[in-house]
Amino acid sequence: MTERKVKIESKVGLHARPAALFVQTAAKAPMDVTVARRGGAPVNAKSILAVLGLDARHGEEVVISADGEGADELLDSLEGLLNKPEPEGA
Repeated sequence: MTERKVKIESKVGLHARPAALFVQTAAKAPMDVTVARRGGAPVNAKSILAVLGLDARHGEEVVISADGEGADELLDSLEGLLNKPEPEGA
């Protein structure tokens, strides 16, 4: 199991467009992928309802995990989505 702690930089947190892109990226992976708020229970990162239910906000830290070949590359992609602040007017 590969795990990474990531601070959410998006001003809308893990909601709206960032959540949709996060779930779309995770859903393409042929492995189990989870996300959890710090100290919370992990949820399926391939489920938009589960990800939105985390209510993770700007500045909070989440833990993303994946198990399988290519997990590091997948976590790099997911981390990149969360590390990017929204462009002005988005």
